[in-house]
Amino acid sequence: MTKLVVVGGGKMGEALLGGLVAGGWAAADELAVVEPVAARREELAARFEGLTVVAEPVEADGALVAVKPQLVVDVCDRLGALGVGRVLSIAAGVRIATIEARLPAGTAVVRAMPNTPSLVGCGAAAIAGGVGADEGDLAWAEGILSSVGIVVRLPEDKLDAVTGLSGSGPAYVFLVAEALIDAGVLVGLPRDVAAELAIATLRGSAELLATGIAPAQARADVTSPGGTTAAGLRALEDGRVRAAFLDAVVASCARAGELG
Repeated sequence: MTKLVVVGGGKMGEALLGGLVAGGWAAADELAVVEPVAARREELAARFEGLTVVAEPVEADGALVAVKPQLVVDVCDRLGALGVGRVLSIAAGVRIATIEARLPAGTAVVRAMPNTPSLVGCGAAAIAGGVGADEGDLAWAEGILSSVGIVVRLPEDKLDAVTGLSGSGPAYVFLVAEALIDAGVLVGLPRDVAAELAIATLRGSAELLATGIAPAQARADVTSPGGTTAAGLRALEDGRVRAAFLDAVVASCARAGELG
């Protein structure tokens, strides 16, 4: 039997398939992907030799639901009819109880909130298990998502907060990148040079933080009294940039709650 069926052949589904195969979690011929668009099925079949590419769900040991929220109920009805024993959903805002209600009693359900850097193997995801999910089911879900990044376990009532922070967070970083590039142009740099420098600065800063240094300490290390960085930071604080980020995470968290 197929080890895992991925329902949804979009960018996130493709990223997870690539991570699972590259990381040795499964061979391509042990996986299946469900994709209704014929042209997209052809693309996926061409990329993953041996992958089962179909238009409708098939029997499998487990399923990864990677479709739009409004399609989840129908997908789960089909998976339940096929007797799939484990379901991992990455559909935004769809509660575990909603999924469990469409599946046979006792089906293990794990809900996850990943983010788009999963597309380049640098994702951040949080998972929460339903009433039928035990330690083995959570480890199974972790194994899938860790193929494209880090995974943390949380109660489901914390997943909206995860959405506000790491789910929506890449968009905040992209906005910062845009602003830094525009600022570089404003002070006289060619746009391509400003873009190269800004992106390298963001990448390098993230790598420094990944070594374990506290953000406040890293900031202090590059801020000399009365220097250029201190002047720039003063302008950011005057512009309430810190408060704006706090407000952004809170607003995204609240909207996630409304959608659910």
